[in-house]
Amino acid sequence: MTDVPFWFFLFALWGFGLLFGSFANVVIWRFPRGESLSTPGSHCPQCDVPIAWYDNVPLLSWMVLRARCRHCGARISPRYPLVEAASGALWLLSGVVFGMTVRTGFAVIFSYVLLILTFIDIDHRRLPNKLVGALGVVGVLGVAAGALLGTPALPLVGLSRDGVLSTAPVSAALGVLLGGGLSLAIAGLYRVARGRTGLGMGDVKLLGVMGLYLGPYVLMALMLGSILGASWGILATPRQDGISATHIPFGPFLAAGAVVTAAVGPALWNAYAHAVGIG
Repeated sequence: MTDVPFWFFLFALWGFGLLFGSFANVVIWRFPRGESLSTPGSHCPQCDVPIAWYDNVPLLSWMVLRARCRHCGARISPRYPLVEAASGALWLLSGVVFGMTVRTGFAVIFSYVLLILTFIDIDHRRLPNKLVGALGVVGVLGVAAGALLGTPALPLVGLSRDGVLSTAPVSAALGVLLGGGLSLAIAGLYRVARGRTGLGMGDVKLLGVMGLYLGPYVLMALMLGSILGASWGILATPRQDGISATHIPFGPFLAAGAVVTAAVGPALWNAYAHAVGIG
């Protein structure tokens, strides 16, 4: 078998990430509306004219067409190239962090679905159970396959060289308990104390699934997501009489925290432990 140069591997990942970014746009738009993901083909939402393949090249077509439909001149949202670029970047990041390993495949799936969930949550203020559930099924299969075949797969982070956390199923199970259980407890306490929902069940379910991919480091994803969400709330949300004028979905911040944790979680923890003198 001919060895594949690492640079080519990364370039291929980036290219496929861009291509799948186009499909991510389809899922983000159609899935919450219950529409087919395959038919009809891509078309302009204004004039309904099918989009030719040469007008559907990731990033490039948007720039060549100057963000306008070739047929009716309707404006094409910058979100489309943004999602494509983000998908390409996440696939590339997965390859850089995990190399030519099985873990890269699961990191790609994890970050890609989180990207889709992010924009659905922004648009519809919900995290579809079917997508979160599918991510969970892949996670369970990854943990099981890795344990049976003796190949590191999932969790992406959190495994130790010895002790109880050296076993993938134990680390993943602990991640599910910490992610889902702790967030459920927080949601319940918030509701009792404030009389309203502070953390949706969609977020709780997502954190439970994240535990399969992050193990105990799911707590870091929750913390980072909370910091990002609070910062956004302070800096970007219009306020009226001291109360947020708009509801901020938590899913996108959890997704960002999860991606950062998967990429550099152990390094962040080691830096923190060293800084406070416990490492």
